[in-house]
This record gives sequence, structure tokens and C-alpha cells, in this order.
Amino acid sequence: MDARLAMPARPGDVGVLLAHGAGAGQRHPFMEHLSRGLSAAGYPVMTFDYAYVNAGRKAPDRLEKLLAVHRAAADRMATYVGRVFVAGKSMGGRVGSHLVGDESWPAAGLVYYGYPLVPLGKTEARSVEHLQRIGVPQLFFAGSRDRLSPVAALRPVVESLPAATLHEIPDADHSFKVPKRTGRAPAEVLDELVASTASWLARRP
Repeated sequence: MDARLAMPARPGDVGVLLAHGAGAGQRHPFMEHLSRGLSAAGYPVMTFDYAYVNAGRKAPDRLEKLLAVHRAAADRMATYVGRVFVAGKSMGGRVGSHLVGDESWPAAGLVYYGYPLVPLGKTEARSVEHLQRIGVPQLFFAGSRDRLSPVAALRPVVESLPAATLHEIPDADHSFKVPKRTGRAPAEVLDELVASTASWLARRP
């Protein structure tokens, strides 16, 4: 497994396992920005590539194979810190949720950067029954223009979960890109994700 660990100068006992989305690996600028930012905030961050990325394939593996890699990465991260927050971009966040909700991996909490509630090319939301089995805090980020994570459909899901929070990013799409008319640079939006995540982590007991 190809994994990278960003360790702050004075790491605490809380770390973040950050999984990539379906279309890009751990070296995507989005992933690197979040990893650097959260590490600078004092949190060790581990990123990794799923097997299909390592093999040079574009199509993601089936959930079972994704889960096996994700579980191995989570187990490794748990050797560095006492409490692991499982986070991920789109597909990576969804796989992490199955790891905790279906396999009871002992995460301290979960963070989703664009939970893919509606599959690409579909109009019906996928099942989120496993989210109901997650008892630890969950933080959902969603752009107001995100077609895969439409806020109107995601909000009632979040409200039905224990200890779940929804953070909406105005005008952002599924990649958290915003139109030029907003006057916001791409880095500003990513900095908001980092700052909001770090603030939320700091408030976890």
C-alpha cells in the first residue's frame, strides 16, 4: 500500500486518515492541500492510494476491495496515534463510512468532503442505512452546487444522525470549485475546509 504520513512538529494523540476520491489519488492538489493544512494545525495526516490507482487503472474497484485497502490504512494509522478520525473526499469518505458503519472499525469520528449521496449519472440517492449505525461524531461538507451531494437531500440525512453536522460551502460544486463571480480563489475554499475541520476536531471530547 502506497501511503504518505504528514507529521507535525508537535503531534498530538489525534490523527486523520484522509482517503481520496474516485477520480484522483493521494497526490491530487486537493488532497495535498488538506493534508498540509491539517498537519500545520497539529494533526498527523495519512493519505494512501487504493489498489486500482496503484495499478494505473481509472475505474475504482468493488467496495469489498476498497474496504480491504482502507482497513489496512486505518490499522496502520492507529499505530501512530491513539484516536483516528476517518476522513475522505467523495468515494473515499463513503468507503470510510462503510468501514465504520458496517465493520465497526473504532474511529473517533468521520469527515466527508462531498459525500456522494447520489451516484454519478443517477437521480436516486443511494442507501445510507449504514450511517445510522455510526455512533461517533460525523462532519459533512457539501457545496451548494454539488449534484452528487445535493444539500436539500443531504440535510435530512444529517439531521437524522446522532452527533452529525452539515457545513455548506456556498456556490461550490462537488470538487469545491466556485465560480469566478464569487471573488474567491480556489485556495480560499480549501482553506475554509481545513480551518472548519481543524476547529471541529478541536471541539471533539
